[in-house]
Amino acid sequence: MSKNLVIVESPAKAKTIEGYLGKDFKVVSSYGHVRDLPKGDKAIDIENKFKPTYEVTADKKDVIRQLRKLSKDSSTIYLASDDDREGEAISWHLKEALKLNPANTKRIVFREITKSAIQKALENPREIDEDLVNAQQARRILDRIVGYELSPVLWKKIKRGLSAGRVQSVAVRLVVEREREVDKFEAESSFKITALFDIQGRELKAELGKKFKTEAEAQAFLDKCNGAEFSIQNLETKPAKRSPAPPFTTSTLQQEASRKLSFSVSQTMSLAQRLYEAGKISYMRTDSVNLSNEAVQGATNEITNAYGAEYVQNRRFKTKSQGAQEAHEAIRPTNFAVHSTGDNYNEQRLYDLIWKRAAASQMADAQLEKTTATIGISTTDETLVANGEVVKFDGFLKVYLESTDEENEEEAKGMLPPLAVGEVLDLTEMGARESFTRPPARYTEASLVKKLEEMGIGRPSTYAPTISTIQKRDYVIKESRDGMERKYRQLRLKDNKVKAVTNTEITGTEKNKLFPTNIAMVVNDFLVDHFPNVIDYSFTAKVEEEFDQIAHGYQKWDDMIDSFYGKFHKTVESTEDIKRSEVGSSREIGTDPESGKPVIARLGKFGPLVQIGENSDDEDAEKPKFASLRKGQFIESITLEEALELFKLPRTVGEYKGEEVTAAIGRFGPYIRHNSKFISLPKDADPLNIELDEAILLIKAKEEADAPIYEYQGKPVQKGKGRFGPFIKWNEMFINVNKKYDWDNLSANDIEELIEDKLKKEREKVIHNWEDAGVRIEKARWGRHNVIKGKVKVELAKNIEVKDMTLDEAEAIIEQNAPKKKTRAKKK
Repeated sequence: MSKNLVIVESPAKAKTIEGYLGKDFKVVSSYGHVRDLPKGDKAIDIENKFKPTYEVTADKKDVIRQLRKLSKDSSTIYLASDDDREGEAISWHLKEALKLNPANTKRIVFREITKSAIQKALENPREIDEDLVNAQQARRILDRIVGYELSPVLWKKIKRGLSAGRVQSVAVRLVVEREREVDKFEAESSFKITALFDIQGRELKAELGKKFKTEAEAQAFLDKCNGAEFSIQNLETKPAKRSPAPPFTTSTLQQEASRKLSFSVSQTMSLAQRLYEAGKISYMRTDSVNLSNEAVQGATNEITNAYGAEYVQNRRFKTKSQGAQEAHEAIRPTNFAVHSTGDNYNEQRLYDLIWKRAAASQMADAQLEKTTATIGISTTDETLVANGEVVKFDGFLKVYLESTDEENEEEAKGMLPPLAVGEVLDLTEMGARESFTRPPARYTEASLVKKLEEMGIGRPSTYAPTISTIQKRDYVIKESRDGMERKYRQLRLKDNKVKAVTNTEITGTEKNKLFPTNIAMVVNDFLVDHFPNVIDYSFTAKVEEEFDQIAHGYQKWDDMIDSFYGKFHKTVESTEDIKRSEVGSSREIGTDPESGKPVIARLGKFGPLVQIGENSDDEDAEKPKFASLRKGQFIESITLEEALELFKLPRTVGEYKGEEVTAAIGRFGPYIRHNSKFISLPKDADPLNIELDEAILLIKAKEEADAPIYEYQGKPVQKGKGRFGPFIKWNEMFINVNKKYDWDNLSANDIEELIEDKLKKEREKVIHNWEDAGVRIEKARWGRHNVIKGKVKVELAKNIEVKDMTLDEAEAIIEQNAPKKKTRAKKK
């Protein structure tokens, strides 16, 4: 026996911790979870109190083999996975998979990766908390049961390949219901009155405290004010203050990073994970807003040094979340003296956000002075109001101001010009502008996280994977959409005349919003109708509370699942009687006036479509016509007129270079086709209206982009721009062109250098190449390697040595991981 062994989840974390510990410690990574429920319905023994069967996942067998060897040679094994339920479960699975001896196995936890935190954890080891493990186990088993029993029902009744999840389905329901609210919303207009006054060369803006419903009422008010005298009726000045927001929890970090930095939820968590593993911030999965005494003192010292003692105001925040663990901390820097850190620009931006929010929480209130001027009108009892705001002491605003989800129409208020009660004002102009009520805002990733948290659905570790999953499964798409033109009326009183004009504005522009797909609409309605418990908001929140009860030892996990399963399973069985035609995946929307055949909107193999005519077993019968729905069209709401428009595609636009040009809509949106090439249409182009001249310009641009720019070794070189920037393509290889090259003016030497560098890297990637057996080992990303044979590629764990690997060992790995061929039973 020699060194003490510390096992953590990630290599980056292991590297940071090993730097803090002496030569008597070896720190290694398990690369996350090492065991899971196997695929298939035999993973959970429902008849035996839901007893689970776990197995080491295929990609972790080599990891376990290495860890087992290291643990046998170590005097003490410290399980140091994250301090949450999932981390506790990882430690438990490691103990079971490695068959560790309880006598020399200890569990240590820390909320930040600093030398003092690691040493304190080693001085205070504990046992694995079985209650936390059971809470995580209950979540995993319940979600597996729901998914494995519910998904086949969706396959039979709606469409093959669909899946359902307990939390994901509720998130989809929120997006679907919001879309329907937006669709049903009818905007109402009103007129807002504003006035501008000239006060010795300075502008004073005032507003009427109410809006008029009609243009006639607004016109009447302006007529009444024509020639009126305006004077200061009242001046009121009073102090006000603004207080800082608490430091970040997982949810609020995801929301604020989305609003301020335009990060997706998963991107935020990935960046935060890296900062945590590098020892820069405290643990990033938390629902606590508490700061430790040490953190408060660190913030206090830095605020005092940077801004002065008058900027310090220590606070203790209490979380509103029922299941929050106050012993944990909010997300904060591990060292407030470090103002900027991170390995790349985005890490630096996120760290800066975390630092500012945490520091601001311990800073003084901002002291304001608000002034309200009431302006009387000689011809009416109505009054106008002008507001001003002055920051007397900036306090926490020196560092940080929280943003909000709502679009704020109010302009920044500054100091009002000098005014006196009774002072007569000189009107520059007065106007009435028509405005419209807005529909409920579609969810962004950030606002969906906020809604889930408010409803008690999910926990810090579930938000990012939930939102990623519903997008990967094509239930929800995140995108920006252009707005539409809308006319509005504007009245203007100036020089004793009232003039009315009609102007145009763009409304309904959406940026990075979540939109449900047709399949989401259909699946959601099916689940709401037949599985109300699974998708019910309060029920899902109640399940989370029960997980919390299990974590605190107040409830047995198998009893909790048993109380859910009985009713759920009966509902699954009852769906056998539901006919596929009863599910809302198909809707007859009218009759085609030309053929007299029914027009049906339904889900097809490749997405939503409309068809004219019905399928028939008669081989001589005329086949139905099909057309794909366009973006933003739904099976449940498309009209007959809109459906018939779709059958005008594909449409012949004209002829170019002796080849027909057609316009159509495909799986990836509108396009034109010419000479067997497909060219996507720009956002503002409509395939129903595009003219030949416009189409030819697009074809020429495509031809120019695809034209070879050089020939190397007898093969053409093309260039283009993709998701990861500019590239050249040669011999089916895509080669990135970095900034040291002049992209617009690549020389022959540049092109040959880029190709040769790529070929050299490809050669260097190969560690072994057994050509006769068709097996090779190549370098992969992040220090890993791939074993490749034909179309089978297996990624090895980072700690697996490959230099001395034999062909037999490589082929064994391929054999273990090759996809099994499915065999169909012969019909009797």
